[in-house]
Amino acid sequence: MTVERISSGGPWEDVIGYSRAVLAGDTAYVSGCTSVVDGQIVHKGDPYEQTRTAFQVALWSLERLGLSAGDVVRTRMYITDRAHADLVGRAHGSLFGEVRPAATMIIVSGFLDEDMLVEVEVDAYRGAGQ
Repeated sequence: MTVERISSGGPWEDVIGYSRAVLAGDTAYVSGCTSVVDGQIVHKGDPYEQTRTAFQVALWSLERLGLSAGDVVRTRMYITDRAHADLVGRAHGSLFGEVRPAATMIIVSGFLDEDMLVEVEVDAYRGAGQ
């Protein structure tokens, strides 16, 4: 089995020692993504747009590995406030409503930066969308 690793150049990848995404055979694993773009948190205070941005980072990573949203089989959403659950869920639905992956949403105490409201993970399987 071949393993391919990609980096997004994010500020924590080298420090912590992880890849943005790993493709192992036909299965891709995307590390936790937040709404960090060019090293800056975008959409501060907006859980809906932070979720969409985080998933767009994850989908960009999958595209670099030759996969698409249709190949996503599992998502995980970590949120810091129960009150954000509906908006985060709607953002997920706007991107994956047709795909309908297995999904989990978990409330956590916080992230590396207090302006981060959501972090997402994505697993995909090559050919799942066929």
